[in-house]
Amino acid sequence: MNSISKWFIRGAEGAAASMLAAMFFTFLLQIFSRYVLVTPFGWTLEFCLILWVWIVFFGNAFLVREKDHVTFDIFYLAAPRGVQKVLALISAAAIVAGMVWSFLPTWDYIDWMKIRKTATVENPFTDKKIPLRTVFSIYAVFMIAVIVRYAWRFIDIQRHGPPDGEHEIPGHEHEAPSIQQGDEAV
Repeated sequence: MNSISKWFIRGAEGAAASMLAAMFFTFLLQIFSRYVLVTPFGWTLEFCLILWVWIVFFGNAFLVREKDHVTFDIFYLAAPRGVQKVLALISAAAIVAGMVWSFLPTWDYIDWMKIRKTATVENPFTDKKIPLRTVFSIYAVFMIAVIVRYAWRFIDIQRHGPPDGEHEIPGHEHEAPSIQQGDEAV
């Protein structure tokens, strides 16, 4: 299982890096066409925006770890371990419930977007404009990944308790406080 997950993560990193490279080179092409050719390509801006949407939701679905998110956890970290477990379970359950509850209406809207097409970007194989359903389908993938991730997190918290060391900053690991008495530290 470990080698499969490593392979999947490497593949996802490669896909995200490829999208980022495509966005960068499209941006350079946009600059070249606008300032050197003095005839800007209209599709480059829309293509960069589409790639940005895909990079954000694909990356958050498959690459961003829990500890990489910004959290407001002052009360959570100050609470005893039992309370942390309850808070972590409530958080995971709320995220799963919210995503499951909103999935069908969201998919209904994404599916409705098939009647709308991109303004300038065309499929290079068919020379037809791309349905916006294709553009925004990555959000449905993101929702499914979040549902699965937090359902698994809920089960993991029930089995093993709240995660340890998740909020540590590299190079700032927790050190036990010392009590000073005279010249000796205890």
